Parts: sequence; structure tokens; C-alpha cells
Amino acid sequence: MAARLAKRLYTALERYLPEQRLFLRSEHKTRFIRLSSTTQLTALVGSAAVVAWSIVAAAVLLMDNIGAGSLRDQARREQALYETRLNDLAQQRDMRAEEALAAQERFNFALDEISKMQSSLLASEDRRKELETGIDVIQSTLRRTIKERDTAADKAGQLEIALAEADSGTNTEAGRVEDLAATLDFMSAALNTTATERDTVASDAAAAFELANALDYERKLVEDRNDQIFTQLEEALTVSVAPLDKMFRAAGLPPDRLIDEVRRGYSGQGGPLTPLSFSTKGREPGADQMRANSILEGLDRMNLYRIAAQKAPFSIPVKSSFRYTSGFGPRWGRMHNGTDFAASYGTPIFSTADGVVIHADWQSGYGRLVKIQHQFGIETRYAHMSKIRVKVGQRVSRGERIGDMGNSGRSTGTHLHYEVRVGGKPVNPMTYIKAARDVF
Repeated sequence: MAARLAKRLYTALERYLPEQRLFLRSEHKTRFIRLSSTTQLTALVGSAAVVAWSIVAAAVLLMDNIGAGSLRDQARREQALYETRLNDLAQQRDMRAEEALAAQERFNFALDEISKMQSSLLASEDRRKELETGIDVIQSTLRRTIKERDTAADKAGQLEIALAEADSGTNTEAGRVEDLAATLDFMSAALNTTATERDTVASDAAAAFELANALDYERKLVEDRNDQIFTQLEEALTVSVAPLDKMFRAAGLPPDRLIDEVRRGYSGQGGPLTPLSFSTKGREPGADQMRANSILEGLDRMNLYRIAAQKAPFSIPVKSSFRYTSGFGPRWGRMHNGTDFAASYGTPIFSTADGVVIHADWQSGYGRLVKIQHQFGIETRYAHMSKIRVKVGQRVSRGERIGDMGNSGRSTGTHLHYEVRVGGKPVNPMTYIKAARDVF
């Protein structure tokens, strides 16, 4: 059965592809090559395969060229988008810098107003103390004068009674009468003097009361002015402190814990931010004193926030033109523990916060690497540098240049690999950078 089928196929093949002879003639002899049906079929199939392969290869090359053009256009669009975002970030940074400058001016104005208000309150307290002392002296003198007047009046009455009895008696002596008359004249003069002093004291007391009323009116004016100043300072303080508080919370840093830690490192006292304290003679502090102390505490908190912001990595490590090439998170099946900033070779790299350099050398995978230890258990890493400009143990400030961008270590191109670690665990650096956009 199989032989018959093969014979039929061969017969059909000979019908469509009959045997051919190819003659090759030279000068001396003639040769020929037999091309059987099977050989012809094999040649046709091979030629068709070659043609099909050529068509497929041409199509693949054409698709690659089209795809490459699309990728270049997409790369151009992404580059334009990154440049637009970079320009927006630069504008936002300039706006935040202007807002920070305005906040600093408001802070300085608040300090001046607090100093003036403190001087005014102290002067008012001194005047009040002097007035209270004067009124106490006047009242004591008035009471003593009234008492002396009453005593003199009683003695005068007694002398008059004695004189009347002496005039009515039969055994009154002339000398005694004269003595009594002289004594009466002396007492009358003393009464007149006492009355004059009483009138003077009363006049002084009236003047003192008028002065007290004037001082009370002046005190009310000062209180109204202080209330306006307090209100303005409280509003300015709220506007200045709220963004800082929001920034720290957005970065996952508890503000109260940060404030306590900074305060332990800066525990000196004195100066314009010292809370107001003056004698109240055992009474509770007044409303103005409590409001002033509350404002001073807020200003102190804002100052501590400023110190904490210098010591946490809220800045950007690259200030020149750059683009983000890779973010924090899984990449190619592995965890990418930082953010990559791509720029030209040798671009300056800056510290993002105050700290101490704990590593400045080559490390496998990272290439030339700088590690900086900051407060609050935060560490930042700057990898793949072309040049390191700091040494281990060196103290650096935020914005200080620590190296140049390069391509050292396991890297596919010039860029900066930037990491932030809290308690040894990597966190997303963009959390800090985005949190600071509304402040700096």
C-alpha cells in the first residue's frame, strides 16, 4: 500500500517536474547533469525557503527601524517632560525660598515687637509699683494725720472743760488760768497746722487718684495695643509653624520627639526668646503674660524646627539640571533601595543635611561611596561617584559639596544613587524631598 502511494506521488511529480538534463560543453568534451524530479523539488523548496527567509528578515529589520524611531520619539518626549518637571521644581524651589525669606523677616519683626512689648510691660509694671507705693505712703500719712487731729481735738475739749471749771471755782489761781490759756493757744495753733497738713494730704491724694486714673487709662491703651500685637504675632506664628509641622509629619518624623531631642542638644537659656517672668505678688500670671509666654514658646518651637530641618535630609543632593532615572522599589526582580539622579559626568553632589561622614571610600557595587550619619538615627548614602571630596570623621553642613557624579561600581551610566536609611532600614528618599517642597 505504501509502495503504491509512493509510486503515485512519484508519477505525479514526474508529470509536473519531468526529468531535465543540463549540458555543459567545453572545448574538448561535453558533459551533462541529470536533474531528477526529486532534485528539482528540493531546489524549488530550498529557493522558496530562502525567499521566505529574506522576506521575513526584511520585515523584521523594517519593524526594528520603525520601533527604534518610535523609541527615539518617546525618549525625546520623556526628556521634554522631565525638563518641564525640572523647570517646575526649580520655580517651586525659588518660590519656597522667597516664602522662607518672608518667614524669616516675619520672625525678626516678631522678635522686635516682643522686645518692645517686653520693655513696655516692664516699664508699666515699674510705674504701677511706684504708684502703689506712693498711694500707700499717702494713705498712711493721711491716717496718721487724722488720728493726730482727733487726738488734738480731744485734748482741746478736755482743756476747755478744765478751763470752764477753773473759771467757776473759787480757789482758781491767776497763774493757772494763764497757763491754761497758753496751752489752749498752743493746741489751737497745732490744730490749725494739722488741718493745713490734712488739706495738703487730701490734695495730694486727689492728685494721686487723678494720676492713677490716667495711668489706668494708659494701661488700657497699652493692653489694647498689646492685644493687637499678640493677635498679629499669633497669626504669623501659625502661618510659619504649620508648614514645618506638616513637613515633619509627612516625612514620618514625630515632631514632638524631634523637638525634645533638639532641645536636649540646645538647652542654653537667655535672650529674647526667654519666657517673661516678673513679680506678681503671689497672684496668678496675667492674660498678657500667658499670651506672651505662649508666643515665645511658639517662636522657640519654630527655631527648634529650623534646627531639626537642618539635620534631616530634606534637601536635594543635585542642584544642577538632572532627571530621575529610577525610583525606590522593586526593579528587575530586586529591591532598589534609593533614587537615581542622572546628569553629566562631574556634576557636583551636595549633602542633604548636617551630619558626620562615616564612610568615604570604594564599596562593592556602590563604587565610590560616601555615607553621612545624621541625627534622629538617619543615614544618607551617595554612590557611583567619580571623585570623593570629604574624609571620614568630617562634619558637613546641608548644601556642602561632598563629591562629583560618576559611573563607578555596578552602574550602566553616569548617575547618582541616593539612599536614605532610618535605623538601618532603607526608606524612600522622595518622602523627604516631597515633604520639603512646601517649605524650602
